[in-house]
Amino acid sequence: MDVQHRDSTLWVSADGNLDAEAGMTLGRVLEEATAYERVLMVDLHGVVLMDRDGLLHLLDLHRRAEGWGLRVLVVGWRPQPQQLMADVAGIRGPGSATGERYALAGFRRLIEERAHQARHLADNGTGWMPGP
Repeated sequence: MDVQHRDSTLWVSADGNLDAEAGMTLGRVLEEATAYERVLMVDLHGVVLMDRDGLLHLLDLHRRAEGWGLRVLVVGWRPQPQQLMADVAGIRGPGSATGERYALAGFRRLIEERAHQARHLADNGTGWMPGP
């Protein structure tokens, strides 16, 4: 995770896998924020694999940053993270544009709720199938 201060933007570049371990690092990004930042820019160009836990960490960071009054932009969605969001949301077929849908608060709430449900079911050993 690379964190930089650029004018009024806190710029975070992630790479590799965004999973539970990397997600904890992502969760500490706001510790770097100053009173001068107005925008949190999360660049996912380098993220080749995201799992449910990584997605939940990203959603948590987004919610906490908005609570601090930061505008949050997530850019650079690669195919696998987009497909993960589509699977979690129950969106069928290619080209679901989940990277673009991520900007919508309602979509973020939907995938967060379903990812938490999936985690709960997996933790209890009952399995999980994404659904509409």
